[in-house]
Amino acid sequence: MRLVKFIFNRDLICKNMVKMQNTFLRNLRHFTSGVSHIKTPIDSYYNHYINLPLPNNKVLATYVWIDGSGINLRSKDRILDKVPCDLSMVPKWSFDGSSTGQAKTNDSDTLLIPSAMYKDPFRKSPHILVLCETYYGDGSPTPTNFRAQCAKALSKISDQEPWFGIEQEYTIFDNDMWPLGWPKNRGFPALKSLFSYCGNGEHVAGREIVECHARACIFSGMDYGGSNAEVMKGSWEYQVGPSLGIKAADDIWMGRYMLNRIAEHFGSIISYHPKPMGKDQPGIGCHHNFSTNKMRDKEGITEIKKICEIMCDQHDKLIKNYGLGDSEENKKRLTGKFETASYDKCRWGVSDRGASIRLQKMVLVKGKGFLEDRRPAGDCDPYRVCALLAETCM
Repeated sequence: MRLVKFIFNRDLICKNMVKMQNTFLRNLRHFTSGVSHIKTPIDSYYNHYINLPLPNNKVLATYVWIDGSGINLRSKDRILDKVPCDLSMVPKWSFDGSSTGQAKTNDSDTLLIPSAMYKDPFRKSPHILVLCETYYGDGSPTPTNFRAQCAKALSKISDQEPWFGIEQEYTIFDNDMWPLGWPKNRGFPALKSLFSYCGNGEHVAGREIVECHARACIFSGMDYGGSNAEVMKGSWEYQVGPSLGIKAADDIWMGRYMLNRIAEHFGSIISYHPKPMGKDQPGIGCHHNFSTNKMRDKEGITEIKKICEIMCDQHDKLIKNYGLGDSEENKKRLTGKFETASYDKCRWGVSDRGASIRLQKMVLVKGKGFLEDRRPAGDCDPYRVCALLAETCM
């Protein structure tokens, strides 16, 4: 009887051990952190190499640029022999523009001109990230280099000290191309997302990515302002500014790059599409807050109202530049629903999230401050938007 019992227990123990081993192996292949998935474990070999001490005179510089799509970012690394104190110490470089949709195969050399420098949150100091403009060999900017135009526009109103604060919304998708936290059978959450905005717990998904991104942005030297969960489950927002001149737009682009890099670790995909999940779900915007010293000074409300009127007069022109390409996808977001104004009309209002341009109540009370343009899409180029806002003041 004892022998039979021992054999039975031994078989049970073996089965449990096999079960535990299979679970362990399965977890190695598919790590899970909350509702964010990590496909590739960071193993001891990776940790060994990533922690190798490097010579003091070797600095890894990651050059980052916008490709021919106008929204995707590319990057490649270069070794510098000393830590650069400013951009003048970061050399110009080139890349194969024919492989990024920016040049023809028979004339593919495209230039990278360093434009902004950040500390690298992935490799840490002394390594750097370098945001670049792209140019052809004849000195002309590539079609998706709107930074050059933006810098020119802002230089013309530099005496007015233009400030920008930008709110970048985005959606986190799982690797099955369905939003993080949504039912895996291609199901939808409740049509009225009553608890996702600034929510927690079961009402949000992807907070781990957001937390990593916040710290990376602050470490890098961005004017990172904060973050919050957005109305659609699986969507979030980060803010930069207020910053003087072109820095806010630079920071948004570098923030996008770091967000994409962080999402790699979690096996997730970041989307800036203005209406990724159809007409019955909220959209994704990139609101631009804007002010000049006239708007911030005493009785600045008069200047603010004047700028709002000019912006509404130029509505058709602005809308075409407020999203990727000619902004056709943005029209799917600007329907008059989900706290948006309709794309075919413009109006400004106080504390009205359904207006094209919104003024906070405090602006009216103080008689000065800033305006919020709510029309730009999540996939807009902030350089284009900032340039157009600056031109309204000329």
